[in-house]
Amino acid sequence: MSDRRKQEALNAPLDPRSPLVLDTRELGRRPGALKEFSRTVPASADLGIEVIGVPQGSPMELDLRLESVMEGVLVTGTARARLKGECVRCLEPLEQECEADFQEMFSYPDADDRSRFADTGDDAEDEETFRLEGDLLDLEPVLRDAVVLSLPLQPVCQEDCPGLCPRCGARLADDPGHDHNEAVDIRWAALEGLAGSMRDGEKDEDNEPRTAGDDPQEK
Repeated sequence: MSDRRKQEALNAPLDPRSPLVLDTRELGRRPGALKEFSRTVPASADLGIEVIGVPQGSPMELDLRLESVMEGVLVTGTARARLKGECVRCLEPLEQECEADFQEMFSYPDADDRSRFADTGDDAEDEETFRLEGDLLDLEPVLRDAVVLSLPLQPVCQEDCPGLCPRCGARLADDPGHDHNEAVDIRWAALEGLAGSMRDGEKDEDNEPRTAGDDPQEK
């Protein structure tokens, strides 16, 4: 996508039918006004990292609290979802529960930003500002950041997962007694037996008693 089309997408008006676009009209810009509710929404894309994440379209349960303040609307919430991924030790599929808390201020379009870095130069450009579009706010970017930051960086199927055998790749949890003391291939078994016989013969020679004639002559 070109830079122009990206900018157009960012500036596109919010769709009030979107499950993550919230309407704040009931608050009426009255400081202290509250609205609490729960809803289930389909997970959007990119709610994950390489090894684990929330599958796109799977249900996410949201508990939300919208509070009107002088500068805008303070949104506080908790998201719960089912994660799918793979164990970083044994690579087996796994599922876990995810719970992410978040809180974000959405400023009114005409709010006075005296509390922000208006005249401090570069810091102002790095400060991400969320604003209401009329009476609507888009929760998707806030929710995405909260969920991704709550994900385990190294998910495991169980805390004591022993992982994979470094020699053959077998899952060690399925075979606790797994080892490679015996030959795994019949073609190598004969060679290992021959090597063992040779070692035994060398030991027998070393253990034979020496006679006087066997001693090396002194020089």
